[in-house]
Amino acid sequence: LGCGRSTHLAPASLPVPAAEFFTPALFLSELDNLLSYFTIRDNYSLLGQSWGGMLAAEHAVGQPTGLKNLIIANSPADMGSWMAAAERLRGQLPEDVQEVLGRCERESKEDSEEYETAMMAFYERHVCRVKPMPAELAESLQALKEEGTVYATIHVQTSTNPNQIPLIYPGTALPNSPSPEPSTWDIRPEIHKIKAPTLLLNGKYDEAQDEVVEPYFWAIDKVKWYRFAESSHTPQLEEREEFVSVVAGFLLAP
Repeated sequence: LGCGRSTHLAPASLPVPAAEFFTPALFLSELDNLLSYFTIRDNYSLLGQSWGGMLAAEHAVGQPTGLKNLIIANSPADMGSWMAAAERLRGQLPEDVQEVLGRCERESKEDSEEYETAMMAFYERHVCRVKPMPAELAESLQALKEEGTVYATIHVQTSTNPNQIPLIYPGTALPNSPSPEPSTWDIRPEIHKIKAPTLLLNGKYDEAQDEVVEPYFWAIDKVKWYRFAESSHTPQLEEREEFVSVVAGFLLAP
């Protein structure tokens, strides 16, 4: 719901406020519906990227019997580490870019062209390093501008913390809570419950820095970690052939 070419529901049409409707629990239910619809519940592999990886991890800790392989790509194990890494990466931007971001946030001008241009400096380093930006990512960002109810509800709002880079945040509420602070999401105490063989992915320049994804590696029994040497947050776009090779190799391994 509310993403891509799926049904989009206007906030005014919802029976409850958007924050109570578009919860991670809803999307876990949507995943269960897909498994049933395609009749693959007894035998499936699951890949989740960014916030999707967080959702996939939440699904996997329930130990569904049909889950044969899990791929967690560019996803944090907790939001505190994610935001700390993002703040550190933001601090490495050129000083003039940091000045624009900070000033626009203080003046609530995050929708200005100046702010968007400054954000692109971060995106080009830590979201997608391919230039020009791949069409599919550009289309996704444009779609967010045109209709971003789910993104704005589930993800961290740009105004919640002026010290954090906006957008491309996987941060979200806990599955069973409608609207706790996004920074409280932390699956680390539950990771050991994941029993499916797992492939953990991130990029050298990723927002999901090594320390952000590392808890998955230490807590999951059957896990392999691969870091893409030339990628940031979207290795499926930045190193396509290598990404396909690594994922296929994992899925086809005996």
